[in-house]
Order: sequence, then structure tokens, then C-alpha cells
Amino acid sequence: MTGKIAIWTDRAKAQLRAIDQQTALRILRTLARYLATLDGDVKRLQGTDPPEFRLRVGDYRLFFQEKEDGIEVMAVKHRREAYR
Repeated sequence: MTGKIAIWTDRAKAQLRAIDQQTALRILRTLARYLATLDGDVKRLQGTDPPEFRLRVGDYRLFFQEKEDGIEVMAVKHRREAYR
């Protein structure tokens, strides 16, 4: 177990609340699994400094940065909006 925690920005919290409840819960479960096991569809984004990563959860992307004791969730977006 890694013992990492997720710190959510206000923007990411608002974006998660705007998603239907079933999908939001799936996103939260996938994030919890990633934090516990570091297992998930995660990629480092090119050209970002400090490094930024994305976690794929179905049609949604969760964008985050690594911190000392966990991650900071920056945004939760549908894939059609994610890379604009």
C-alpha cells in the first residue's frame, strides 16, 4: 500500500459534482485503486512542467500532479473536452 492521498482543487471538485453520480463514483473508485496500488491507465502528459499526469476512467480523464504525500487532482473532464 502506498498510503497516498488525493487533494482536490475547487475546480476539480466542481467538475466531479457536474458528472452523473454513477460515473462520479466510478471515477472515485478508480482513483482510490490507483492511490492504493499505483495500478491504472496513467500517462505523463508531454510538455508540462511540473509534470502532469492523466488517469483514464472510461470516457473521462482525471488530470493530476504528483506531490510528496499524494496527488493533487487538477481537473476531471470528458475525453472530448480534455485535450483542448
